[in-house]
Amino acid sequence: MNKRNLKLDKYGISKKRYKELCGFCEQYPEWKSAIKDYSFVKGISYDPIPKSTTNSFHSATEDAAIRIEKYLQNCNFIEQIAKKASPEYWEYLIKGICFGVNTTYLIGMEDMPMSKDAYYDRRRYFFYLLDKEKI
Repeated sequence: MNKRNLKLDKYGISKKRYKELCGFCEQYPEWKSAIKDYSFVKGISYDPIPKSTTNSFHSATEDAAIRIEKYLQNCNFIEQIAKKASPEYWEYLIKGICFGVNTTYLIGMEDMPMSKDAYYDRRRYFFYLLDKEKI
């Protein structure tokens, strides 16, 4: 995938920080998929072999619920930042940043109603807000 690197120097974001923020956002599809996969309650498994409880204080269901909650928080966090960056076009930011959809595809096939320059301005602003909010 040929991804355009943004120049974020004027926002005080280094290349390495930008890569870190991109990596965080690129996990969004995985989190959404995992939320769907874990949308059921796991049953109790009875194993005749005793297990040590020193490392785990939660059941499998509790662990799954904790994991789902973290995924939901991360997804909601990214969506809130996208909505702050562009209240009317935040879905396009999510598609482009998190799912890696090409800008030309967004404009041509998804009928994104803004130019590449306007999209990249909002994308830069998204990463600026994300940098400020994510510690």
